[in-house]
Amino acid sequence: MRAAVLGANDGILSTASIVIGVAAASATKDPILLSGLAGLVAGALSMAAGEYVSVSSQSDLEEADLKREEKELTETPQAELQELAHIYESRGLDNVLALQVAKQLTAHNALEAHARDELGITDMTKANPLQAALSSGASFVFGGALPVIVAFLAPVDQMEIYQYLTALLFLILLGFLSGKVGGSSKRKAVLRIVLGGTIAMGITAGIGYLFGVGMI
Repeated sequence: MRAAVLGANDGILSTASIVIGVAAASATKDPILLSGLAGLVAGALSMAAGEYVSVSSQSDLEEADLKREEKELTETPQAELQELAHIYESRGLDNVLALQVAKQLTAHNALEAHARDELGITDMTKANPLQAALSSGASFVFGGALPVIVAFLAPVDQMEIYQYLTALLFLILLGFLSGKVGGSSKRKAVLRIVLGGTIAMGITAGIGYLFGVGMI
């Protein structure tokens, strides 16, 4: 959920900011639409590639940890058994029960027990680079498509205000959703996302006005 919200937020904010910046420097719609579409495609590919590299690195680290743990289980099984028992003791079991649980789980699947309870790796939490990349890219496209649609529909002479207001509306809805799903303060989430969005779009509009003499 975090990655999806982040991707959609980036899509809305970056694409709307690009469109606002170009709209501030352009008297025609074609450059605005082209920049919006280019920003949407480039941003989605960048998000997907970045997420793939990041999660792949995490996956490599997890694989290395599992191989090291497997080696330790082969070379020092008793030490690993005691280590597992200590983990269960730290979670509230007495030493006798902790050792008994450790022995039973080791007999069932030692590597799985250590991966889950020592390393924090399970099938549900294990990194999946391709899934993460697709999710991140798709959420960026979803968010970034909204300002592009507005750019198609809005009149050129009012493009900036249309983009700003609709982007804020989208960001408010996204902030409310993320706060509700995450169980955090919805007001703080909305204020945070609106403040950041306003600053970003204001800066790009200023840059567009500054260099507007060179674009038609």
